[in-house]
Amino acid sequence: MLLRKVSQSSALCGTILRIPPAISGAQRQTGAVVAVQNARLYASQAAQAVMEKQAVVGSDVAATKVEKKTLVSESKSFAVSIFKGQVNTAQVFPFPSVLNEEQEQFLRELVGPVCKFFDEVNDPAKNDSLEKVEDHTMEGLKEMGAFGLQVPADLGGLGLSNTQYARLVEIVGMHDLGVGITLGAHQSIGFKGILLFGNQTQKEKYLPKLASGEHIAAFCLTEPASGSDAASIKTTAVQSPCGQYFTLNGSKIWISNGGLAEIFTVFAKTPMKDPKTGETKDKITAFIVERSFGGVTHGPPEKKMGIKASNTAEVYFDNVRVPADCVLGEVGSGFKVAMNILNNGRFGMAAALSGTMKGVISKAVDHAANRTQFGSKIHNYGAIQEKMARMAMLHYVTESMAYMVSGNMDSGATDFQNEAAISKIFASEAAWTVTDECIQVMGGMGFMKDSGVERIMRDLRIFRIFEGTNDILRLFVALNGFQNAGNQLKTLQKALKNPLGNAGLLAGEITKRAKRKAGLSTGLTLQGTVHPELAQSGELTVKAIEEFGVVIEEQLIIHGKKIIDQQFVLKRVADCAIDLYAMVVVLSRASRALSQGHASAQHEKMLCETWCVEAHERIMRDIKTLRSGQSKQLFKNMRAISTAVVENGGVVSPHPLGF
Repeated sequence: MLLRKVSQSSALCGTILRIPPAISGAQRQTGAVVAVQNARLYASQAAQAVMEKQAVVGSDVAATKVEKKTLVSESKSFAVSIFKGQVNTAQVFPFPSVLNEEQEQFLRELVGPVCKFFDEVNDPAKNDSLEKVEDHTMEGLKEMGAFGLQVPADLGGLGLSNTQYARLVEIVGMHDLGVGITLGAHQSIGFKGILLFGNQTQKEKYLPKLASGEHIAAFCLTEPASGSDAASIKTTAVQSPCGQYFTLNGSKIWISNGGLAEIFTVFAKTPMKDPKTGETKDKITAFIVERSFGGVTHGPPEKKMGIKASNTAEVYFDNVRVPADCVLGEVGSGFKVAMNILNNGRFGMAAALSGTMKGVISKAVDHAANRTQFGSKIHNYGAIQEKMARMAMLHYVTESMAYMVSGNMDSGATDFQNEAAISKIFASEAAWTVTDECIQVMGGMGFMKDSGVERIMRDLRIFRIFEGTNDILRLFVALNGFQNAGNQLKTLQKALKNPLGNAGLLAGEITKRAKRKAGLSTGLTLQGTVHPELAQSGELTVKAIEEFGVVIEEQLIIHGKKIIDQQFVLKRVADCAIDLYAMVVVLSRASRALSQGHASAQHEKMLCETWCVEAHERIMRDIKTLRSGQSKQLFKNMRAISTAVVENGGVVSPHPLGF
C-alpha cells in the first residue's frame, strides 16, 4: 500500500548526545564511544519511531556493515532527502539539459507544425459544444503521429523522450485540455503499461496500431466502490483450470476513452494460493483486454462539468475470456503496475498545465495592456501588477518542475515518485489559481463564454481529482518521506550496536544534533551550487530544509506508528515539502539562466527570489503550527466540528432569524 506502517514510539530522551562540536582523528572515535554510552536510552526509544519497510531487513546482518549499506541504498531524490534535513543535489543541480543535438532538432521540427495545427485546425469551443473531438481533428492528430509520441520508432511511433513529449504536451495544454485528455488517457496511462511492463510479443502485437491511432486505449482502474483506495477493487479475473485464460467480470467507472477504446489496461483481483501456507488470497493483476474478446461493453458518455470533448464512460466486463498471455507484468503484481503507470505519467500533467497557464496569462496581459480605467491602462495599477506577478511565478515554478522531472527521468533516475506527485499537485492548483485570477483581471469579459476562459476553468477542475487526488497525493508525499527519515533512525540504532565500527556515522549524527540544539548551522549549504547572485535565496532554502528535518524527526517521535492517521499533520508536512521542492527547482533554473547569460536572467532571478522569500515564510509558518500546542487544539476542534456536521446531516447552527 501507499501508506506504510509506522512502528511504535516512546518519548524521546530530553537531552541530545553531547560531544564537542569539532572532533577529529582519535578524538572522533573516543567521543563517539562516550556519547553512545550516555545515550542508550535515546537510541532504543528514537529508533522505534521509524516507518517499517514491507521487506524486513534480516536481524542477523552485522552492525559493522551499517554504514556501507546506508551509502548503497541512499535515495537520490531531493524531495525525499529533505525529510532527513539533507540536501541531495544529484537530481536538481544543474538544471537538466538532456536533449542531444539530434533530439533537439527533431523537436524543433515538430513544434511548429503542432502549434499551427492547434491554431488553425482544432476548434476547442466547437469540441466543447459538441462534447467530442471533431472527426477531422482526430484524423489530423493521427496523421501527425500524436497518438504514439513515445512508442519506439520501430513499432510505428515517434520515439520521443520524456522531455520531448513534455514540450508537445505543453502545446496541447495551451490550446485544448479536452483534446489533451483524449491523447493523455490513450498514451500517458492507457497503453503506458505495455510500454513499461509489456513483453516483446505484447509490444509488437499492440503498439503499432495504438501508435497510429487505429486503436484507442483506456486505463481501467476506478470502480463505484474503489476510487483513491485502489486496493479495494471488486472486478475479478479467475484463471481457468487449464491455465490458458482468465474469466473477467466487473465494471469500471469514469473511464476516459471508455467509449472509444479497443484496447484496455484492466486491473482485477485474482485468487492466488500461497505456496507456503496453502491459503488463497486475492491479489491485483493487470490485463491487456481487447474489445474484440467479446463481453466488453460501455455506457453512454458521461455529462461532465469540463473536458467535455473527451469521452468518459462506464465500461462493463461480462465473462470476458482473457488469454493468459495478456497478463501485464506478473500475476499478482497489478498494484505495482498501476502505481508505476501513474507515477510515470504525472510529469505530463505539469507540462500540459504549464502550457495552459501560459495561454491564460497571455489573455490576461492582452486585456490589462489594452483596458483603460480612471485614465490609465489597468496594468499600471498595483493590484493588477501583483496578480500578474503571482501568475508569472506560478507558471515559472510549474514549468520548472515539469522539465526537472522529465529531465530526471530521461537521465535514468528511478527515485522521482515524490517529485512527480508534487508536480501534479502544484500544477493542478497553480493552473486553477492562475485561471481564476485571469478572469478577475478581465472582469466581466472573463466571465463571458466568448472569452474562452470559463471553458478552461471548467476543464481544469478535474485535474485536482484524477490520476490521484491531491489530498491522497499529499499523504503519499508525506508518508514516503517519513518512511525514509524513519529508516535513517533505524540505521542509527543498528550502528549503536557496534560504535567503534561505525564511529564516523555516529559522530557525524551526534555533531549535527549538538549544533541544532545550540542553534548553529549544521554545515548544510548550497554555496557553490547556486549562482552567487542567488546566494540569499539558497540560504533561505537551506535554513528551511534544516528546520524541516528537525520537525520531521520530532513528529515521528511524538506520533510513532500513529503518524499514518495524523492527516492534519501530514497535510502541512506535504505543503512544506512542496514549497521546498518549488524553491530548489527555481533556484536551479534561475542559476542556469544567470550562468549562461540568458536575456531573461535578471527577470528569472526576480521570479526566483520573490518565490523563495514567500515560500520560506509559508514553510516556517507551517513548522510553527506543527510544533504549537494551540494547533493541536485547533485540529481537535476541526475534527469535532466535522463530526457534528456529519451527524446532523448538514450545518448545525440554527438560522440567525430562527426560521
